[in-house]
Amino acid sequence: MTDQSSAALEHAKFFPYWLDSAEAPAPQPSLTTEIETDLLIVGAGFTGLWAAVIAKEKDPAREVTLIEAATVAFGASGRPGAIVSTSVMHGLHIASEIYPDDLDTLERLGRENMKAFKATLERYSIDCDMEWSGELTVAVGQAGVPMVHDEFELHQRYGHEAQLFDSTGVKEELNSPLFSGGFWSKQDSGTLHPAKLAWALKQVAIDLGVKLYEHTALNTLEENQEHIRVVTDRGGITASKVLLCTNAFAAGHRSIRKRVAMIRDRILMTEPLTDEQLNRIGWKHRQGVYDTRTQLNYMRLTKDNRILFGGRLGYFYGANEDPALDKSTAPYIKLADAFFTTFPQLQDVSFSHAWSGPIGLSTRMAVHFQTYHGGKVLYAGGYSGFGVSASRFGADIGLAKLDQEPRPELELDFARTLPNWIPPEPFRTIGAKITMYALDTADEKGGWRKLWLMMVDKMGFPLSWVTADEPTKQ
Repeated sequence: MTDQSSAALEHAKFFPYWLDSAEAPAPQPSLTTEIETDLLIVGAGFTGLWAAVIAKEKDPAREVTLIEAATVAFGASGRPGAIVSTSVMHGLHIASEIYPDDLDTLERLGRENMKAFKATLERYSIDCDMEWSGELTVAVGQAGVPMVHDEFELHQRYGHEAQLFDSTGVKEELNSPLFSGGFWSKQDSGTLHPAKLAWALKQVAIDLGVKLYEHTALNTLEENQEHIRVVTDRGGITASKVLLCTNAFAAGHRSIRKRVAMIRDRILMTEPLTDEQLNRIGWKHRQGVYDTRTQLNYMRLTKDNRILFGGRLGYFYGANEDPALDKSTAPYIKLADAFFTTFPQLQDVSFSHAWSGPIGLSTRMAVHFQTYHGGKVLYAGGYSGFGVSASRFGADIGLAKLDQEPRPELELDFARTLPNWIPPEPFRTIGAKITMYALDTADEKGGWRKLWLMMVDKMGFPLSWVTADEPTKQ
């Protein structure tokens, strides 16, 4: 299989497919002067862009400034799988584990968030290749079937329109020899082109009056009497309040990394499939897909019928933001192997792009809020999936918390408490390497790997599909 994978990757470009486009807008000028602003937002990924738009829509007179160290959507917002969901807490299953007492409210908030998400697309005529095709969760082998059934029942309990499939039924939806069952959650979820969404939100923010500066990195941030003083490479900003939307990069305060680890996610994109190739696997309803492998894979189709296939995690000592290794074939071989094992009927398909990048992993795997400088600075981040739509929610709640609005959501655990502390280096690297190896090999070899992952789960990292049962061989 490795020879097949190497050949399929031979001409791949090690850059996010979404950003590799002639449609990319020119960057805004960098900041070269001293300015003052009511609200400074740091980071022009989805959380920062949504925050800028929401803040100006709520109060057009408010001076809002947005700075980005590189260009809009340079970080995780420009390279996700881009499967949107009503979940605002990394999936219903994980939310039920971490916030069982608040789940009814979180489900309501998730639906309200998606309603507002849709309304924004319509209000500003945003074309981002949105397909409301739903989410398909598939069981890999018989060991995954009970997990899928549990997840289906949970979705039904909370009012989701969902359809359960046996082995035959799921193969009619997406034909893979690995899949032994699944369920389709049909409402208010699907796929989109994340870069097109980010670029559209950028223009909306500018049109609303947001001052946007790209290639403007935050160098220092400190409290200066009643304000916050931010220094950039060639300018400076005095702000009344600062919202840090820096996710895995954790810029703004050195304490952020105590609760956020920079993990790398890897993704492959195929060349466009012909109609004949697509017919081999079906996928007529074009859902976004997650599987139940311990090292989870996710997949979806693009508008021109490419398959995005992702899900292999990695970690580099000291949170290396741009390791040279991830611009070579080697880290993607096992992911390509998983692709061809999942779809052996696509042996004639090759990959056009392969990429990786940091995601912000906390013990909640979803947005949380850290407050600094007497409440004048707030970090909103920690997404490690489901962030394309949940980032709007994180931006909205983050702004409300920063502005001390009297909203009942701010009394919920997710808004007022912090995820667990994560050990520093070198213990972070040691733990990450063992965990990544266990994730890679648990389904095949079981044994201590399952026990290790169960221990990590007990420590606070909710690894969705960890089970004590020995795996079914594939």
